[in-house]
Amino acid sequence: MNNKELIVLVGPTAVGKTSEAIRLANFLKTDIISADSRQFYHELNIGVARPTTEELSLAKHHFIGHKSIQDSYNVGSYEKDALQKIEELFKKYDKLVLTGGSGMYVDVVCNGIDTLPDVNNDIREELNRIFKEKGITPLQEELKEKDPEYYSIVDTSNHIRLIRALEIIRQSGKTFSSLRTNTKQERPFKIKKFALQRDRKELIDRINLRVDIMINEGLIEEAREVYPFKGLSALNTVGYKELFNYFDGKISLEQAIEDIKTNTRRYAKRQMTWFRKDKEIIWIDASKEINWEGVLHENI
Repeated sequence: MNNKELIVLVGPTAVGKTSEAIRLANFLKTDIISADSRQFYHELNIGVARPTTEELSLAKHHFIGHKSIQDSYNVGSYEKDALQKIEELFKKYDKLVLTGGSGMYVDVVCNGIDTLPDVNNDIREELNRIFKEKGITPLQEELKEKDPEYYSIVDTSNHIRLIRALEIIRQSGKTFSSLRTNTKQERPFKIKKFALQRDRKELIDRINLRVDIMINEGLIEEAREVYPFKGLSALNTVGYKELFNYFDGKISLEQAIEDIKTNTRRYAKRQMTWFRKDKEIIWIDASKEINWEGVLHENI
């Protein structure tokens, strides 16, 4: 395993990871491990920009649509599954490509998961009571005050992640971000990280265009199909929750589409904040044609 290498390719949503990961995998003649938590669920397709049937035929992908939205699946489960698959594939390949925009899921493969303190049930119940009675705003405000570093990168519309962080903060008296970065597990293979980036205006234009294309391809109908399960954590994600608000009569369709674009741009900003903190990442301009042979020769 010491001679094996995991090539990591990350970047914000809509930057072009899917096509470049396929090009890279084809150059290396290897498989792709997905670390995009939004693409794990087979019920979600258009709204999570899952690779098309044609793209999936161009390179073997793993962890795309392998779970149901009703399955209990988290970052710890993914770490175990991904490492097992990587070990299996390294028996066949010398190099593998890991790609995705979910920073936490990329990190857990590369660095392992932090051992966090057990949480008193009273703390968990209190935070869930606050969310049920007062909504998500008090959770956001508390996290922003107690751990601004983690607040700047977490999906602040995901109450489950907010509650998890606040549980740890209240239990330990320490910031969640400080506990998350204390341990790094060594892997028996080499890791090289690359990230794609584009000019801010270009990325925004790509995001807005992608949302318009999703709507034209049937995102509204896809969201209606999963609407009965809107309470599931897997559906607390951009592209679906905004349309659920439309279905509930809270906003217009035009507003829902605009909210998807706005929240996707915010998500991309959080992704960039997360990846920029990783000093091992080598940044690549995705607006120009990438010569992967040259990039790998220069950096590996």
